[in-house]
Amino acid sequence: MEELTNAVQEDTVTVAQLQPFEQFLTDKLGLSVTCQLIDYAKDATGQVSILKKLDELLVQDEQVVMDVTHGFRHLPLIALVAVRYLQVTKSVHIQHIYYGFHSAELKVSEVLELRGLLDMLDWVSALETFDKDGDYAVFAPLLVTVGLDKTSADELERASYLERLLNASGASAKLTQIMPKLEALHTADAPLYSLFYEPLAKRLSWYKKSSLGLQEQDLAEKYLKRKDYVRAVVYAMEGLISRETALNNDNVHDFQDRKDDYDHLISSKDKFKDFKEFRNAMVHGTASGKDKIRQIMKDPTRLHASLKDRFKQLFKETL
Repeated sequence: MEELTNAVQEDTVTVAQLQPFEQFLTDKLGLSVTCQLIDYAKDATGQVSILKKLDELLVQDEQVVMDVTHGFRHLPLIALVAVRYLQVTKSVHIQHIYYGFHSAELKVSEVLELRGLLDMLDWVSALETFDKDGDYAVFAPLLVTVGLDKTSADELERASYLERLLNASGASAKLTQIMPKLEALHTADAPLYSLFYEPLAKRLSWYKKSSLGLQEQDLAEKYLKRKDYVRAVVYAMEGLISRETALNNDNVHDFQDRKDDYDHLISSKDKFKDFKEFRNAMVHGTASGKDKIRQIMKDPTRLHASLKDRFKQLFKETL
């Protein structure tokens, strides 16, 4: 102990000096103890080395309780990144993150539970995932943890599934049933969820549009922003067909009515007929017969700008 104490004061501690204490602590605590040296983590290299060491020590699906008491003040930040990394790479389950807090002024000592920070990161990650690919099923398990019933969470997953299968009507019907429950949960005592309710509700607001055509057009623009061009183009086409069908007082859910109105659009609207070339080229994965469209599709920047402009023209035009 004296040798180790002197080494600490001189900042010369070695792994070998820690080894005798592993067995002592193991016997004393009744737990398997491993003593490790870590970097001061003053730069990125040192910070990554801590993540690497934890990665080497922990196994797949391990249950972990972390205590960040008595570390340098920046180490809890690194620990938070580390546990997030381990959650993703090794499915490590972080049961608790503890910090021993002491206030000399208040003459109080208590143990703080910081696990909620990871819950916040889970919500941020879910929101980021949703913005990337539009799959709001990632919110279902998080909503259950803050009080949503399992049946409603399953229905939310179903709504996302239907939307991504290009069934806006089915997804809208599900969301119409679920969103009032999410709003009610927002007004309840769920502070973490309340932080994310407004961003989530805003992203799902398309279901409130007054007609199927407008819902599909809204979704087309959302998928265009995500650069999911296939879904964007298909939703745009379906939105235009749904609008035409409604204007003709036909049944927007009837296959033959939709086909008849689609044929009418093809024969009477040059912009729609031209837009069909994009849809066919993307859905079938074949080059368009039109050189202009082939050239546009070779350049992602040009394609995005072209689709954005065509959406603007077609959605606002009275067909």
